Parts: sequence; structure tokens; C-alpha cells
Amino acid sequence: MVTEHEATLAKPITQAEFRAWLDERPSSDLGHYELLNGRIVVSPPAGWPHGRIGTAVVVLERYAKQHRIGRVFASSTGFDLRSGDTLEPDGSLVTTARWNATPPPVFGQFLKVVPDLVVEILSPSTRSHDLTEKKDVYAKNGVDEYWIIDPRGRSLTVFSRAGVAFDGGTTRTHGPVPSRLLPDLDATVEQLLDF
Repeated sequence: MVTEHEATLAKPITQAEFRAWLDERPSSDLGHYELLNGRIVVSPPAGWPHGRIGTAVVVLERYAKQHRIGRVFASSTGFDLRSGDTLEPDGSLVTTARWNATPPPVFGQFLKVVPDLVVEILSPSTRSHDLTEKKDVYAKNGVDEYWIIDPRGRSLTVFSRAGVAFDGGTTRTHGPVPSRLLPDLDATVEQLLDF
């Protein structure tokens, strides 16, 4: 299995090379891989309470259905972004407008659409990527809102698009989720961090 260190030493690879590499993995390899800035990044399975906090996806799904604004995806969905990165956020929302403006999805392939909203849940193995490289990649590709859920700090930080980058973010430990993209969202930070 390639480690992040080994992948960093190799020359940058393309999304097509990444896909071919994934297709060659044995079925017994249940690793979690992303293509970030031309290198393969490996993440181990997340520990407690990461999976429990995945309820953020449920909150988004409920909102999207109620307001008929788009589609919500869980952590197993990969996105081939225009920058050449292939990422698999913990949760994401693609509005109907963006969904309809992109090519139809191909069965078994990564989606070629930029999510409007991305959720990442910090864990020891992903923390540095989520707060730096992935944040920059999401901004560069046009993600409008980026939620960072920090279980250890029991907080939510929401970064909103400001030009070509994200703003400084709004961090909350309680109260309503400060979403500009979903202004009528009836959810609290406490609900997202209920573990």
C-alpha cells in the first residue's frame, strides 16, 4: 500500500492515472484514498466520534428535500474537481443549478461537479489537510461554503466564499449553524456535535 510519504516522493499524477491506480487495487484493499495536489493521500478509518458526527449529512439532506434545492452526498462520494484533484468530503451538497449545468454522471465514476457546500470532520489523520490544502483546493474550485466540524474542540467553523477564497470563517460551539448558503437552516451546532 502506498503511504502519503511515498506518494509525495513520486511525480504528480493525473486524475486518469489515479483512477487507473484505484481500479488496480485488490478488492481486499479497503483504504480511503484521495488525489490532492497531484499525490495520493491515504487516510485510515476514522475513530470515534467521526462516524456519529456524520449526522451533518442528515441535516443537509432534510434541508435539501424540504427546500428542494439539490442533492446531498455522503462520505463515499468522490468528486473529480477542475483543478485535477479528486476529493471525497465527509458530506456535500450540490444545488440543482450546478447539478444541471454539468455532464450527467457516469455509473461507477467520480462526479464531475463542484459541490456548493462541503463538510469535513476533523480527525487526527486528516486535520492538517482539511484545514490547509483541502480548504485551498475547495476554494480554488468554487465551493461556496466549507464546514469544518471539530469533535475535539466541539465546534463548527463555517467558511463562506469571498471572491476567489474563503473568508476568515465563523466558529461556533453552540447555537444556530451560521450558514449564508442555507439561511433558513433549522439546525444547531449542538445537533451536529451530538455524540
